[in-house]
Amino acid sequence: MTDTPAKTVWPIITYSDARAAVNFLVTAFGFAEKVMVPDADGAVAHGELAWPEGGGVMIHTEGVGDPVFGGRQVGQASVYVVTDDPHRVLAAAQAAGAEIIRELRDEDYGSTGFSAKDPEGNIFSFGTYRGEA
Repeated sequence: MTDTPAKTVWPIITYSDARAAVNFLVTAFGFAEKVMVPDADGAVAHGELAWPEGGGVMIHTEGVGDPVFGGRQVGQASVYVVTDDPHRVLAAAQAAGAEIIRELRDEDYGSTGFSAKDPEGNIFSFGTYRGEA
């Protein structure tokens, strides 16, 4: 029997330098590189980074591939990532020099988390809140 990944949401993020973004997201936040498909010039046409606790993000280089996605502006994404250990993720992000824009804090709705920017201005928030679904 083949393991089928759980149904999840995978946001798509546009980068001017998707390869540099991969290095940052892996080092600073702990994503794992899974798929990198280059275009004819070597730019990332499609990339997948898995989140170890489930789900992930898809990335691509600005102006590459399908214009519906490749034409999106850089630095406009905001992604919330569920984690059981925001303290660990924060420590890794700080060690990698990530810009922390919201310090780790406990929220009145029961989550503990923080927010940081990647080098191209996208916001990644990490917290324990799993939603009400």
